[in-house]
Amino acid sequence: MSVSNLNTVLNKFGKQVVKESKTRLTKLKKNASKELYNSISYDFKEHKNSFRLSFEMDEYGKFVDKGVSGKNNSSFNGKNKEVFKSLGGFSFGTGNFKGKGGEWKKRIDKWMYQRSVSPRDKKSGKFIKRDTVNYLIRRSIYQHGSKASLFFTKPFESAFKSLPNDVVNAYGLDVEKFLKDVLK
Repeated sequence: MSVSNLNTVLNKFGKQVVKESKTRLTKLKKNASKELYNSISYDFKEHKNSFRLSFEMDEYGKFVDKGVSGKNNSSFNGKNKEVFKSLGGFSFGTGNFKGKGGEWKKRIDKWMYQRSVSPRDKKSGKFIKRDTVNYLIRRSIYQHGSKASLFFTKPFESAFKSLPNDVVNAYGLDVEKFLKDVLK
């Protein structure tokens, strides 16, 4: 039995989630390097008795989407700021991400370069060393975490609300076509 209508609906769902996720990522200004943006995709496979639809993106995309909990160490002397809680249970040091400290430093440096981050000392007006600023940014993220952006979750949930009805309707059309072909 051909299920072309169902294939169309599932492919449309995948394309819609990817498109809206990329749009949301750009609107939230979480798209400095375009690496995450370019990595968002879906894969649809039809098998003899089943379908498989999966979404893919760079590993750190799940941390951008769900956020990361900050440590909020009581010995931290920085400004009191909000400490974010991850919606996915992610926190520093749990081993959920295989990156090393040096890799994190390089990514922050790349982000600083792309965003033209070059702060000055308030009193003297001199530029602060790039390594110092990098360290301060990493320390702040470690202490306070990062806020969940839900750039993927919201588009997925929104598109998923109409998916069951679309699947039923598409499958009904496919069965109807199959019965017409069989009864001829």
